[in-house]
Amino acid sequence: MPSITTAPSVLIRAARGSDGPALARLAALDSATVPAGETLVAEADGALIAARSLATGEVIADPFRPSADVVALLTLHGRSVEPRRSRRGLAERMGLRAGRVVSHTA
Repeated sequence: MPSITTAPSVLIRAARGSDGPALARLAALDSATVPAGETLVAEADGALIAARSLATGEVIADPFRPSADVVALLTLHGRSVEPRRSRRGLAERMGLRAGRVVSHTA
């Protein structure tokens, strides 16, 4: 009978305070620091295998596991939950600053 291998399920979620030790371990494996700010993590088989900062985009990943696809998923998911940059208003596009009064004298 042929052997069938399946990829592990990956859970992407926001990091919690209780993830601190696992994030520190993951950063140490990757010879990096724990990403700053709000962080998304990827978990497989109950272990964190990658993390991405929403603030900076910095990524850490387990170098002993195939993680390129997981990092790509974190990046894609991170873009969907990052705060949207506000659109510039008309005054800003015209080079006017808020609170600046423009007077027209004849």
